[in-house]
Amino acid sequence: MKVKNKVVLVTGGGSGIGAATAKHFADHGAKVVVSDVRLEKAQKTVDGILSGNGDASAMETNVADFNAVETMVKDTVSKYGRLDVIVNNAGIGPRKMAKTADATLADWDNVIAVNQTGVFYCMKVALGQMLEQGYGNIVNVASLAGLKASPNNLSYSASKFAVVGMTKSAAMEYATKNIRVNAVCPGYTESALLDKLRAARPDMDDILKSVIPMKRYGNAIEIAEAIVWLASDSTQFITGQTITLDGGTSL
Repeated sequence: MKVKNKVVLVTGGGSGIGAATAKHFADHGAKVVVSDVRLEKAQKTVDGILSGNGDASAMETNVADFNAVETMVKDTVSKYGRLDVIVNNAGIGPRKMAKTADATLADWDNVIAVNQTGVFYCMKVALGQMLEQGYGNIVNVASLAGLKASPNNLSYSASKFAVVGMTKSAAMEYATKNIRVNAVCPGYTESALLDKLRAARPDMDDILKSVIPMKRYGNAIEIAEAIVWLASDSTQFITGQTITLDGGTSL
């Protein structure tokens, strides 16, 4: 993984895939800024990195707030002098899974604000910095739900389909500017979101594993490895792509 000394900003880095990604970057010598809507969660990830002699700092950021995103990028550049990589990982699911006609307006507004608009804000501000410095790399965390139907989960699915589309559009726009934009699409991965899904009904765990050819869930580190690889100098001819990590579920 050729990411040593790169300045990497990870949103939603306080837990799950975000925390695993931040730690994996640090393990490979990157300087990592861990952002999360809850500062104490971001700091917990940072403390783990620092205990391993890594270089990291924590920031509190609500990606659904444009001014907060501007401050996040500005403070990262102020501290490290540049922004080599941003991983747009922050995301939420609806409070209650329901069919489209029964979905609440609040769930729609909240999920779209974080998962879709938040990614747009982060891309917009990061791209401004990357254009100024003459290079950059963006990795967006989408989902298997952004590639295929996800019943009773409209807001989440809509937001992740949007992330895939934004990834491809931005990749084409900035391909000649030395800026690459890619995405990962995890399937069912051990996380707080998966825990919430499994809690929906007693047999949900069996139902979910029945559609995964590997008969297991993904681990956050498995997703993190793909993210770090896409952000590394080993993949300089890859842009506009979505890498699906789902144990074969999409086959």
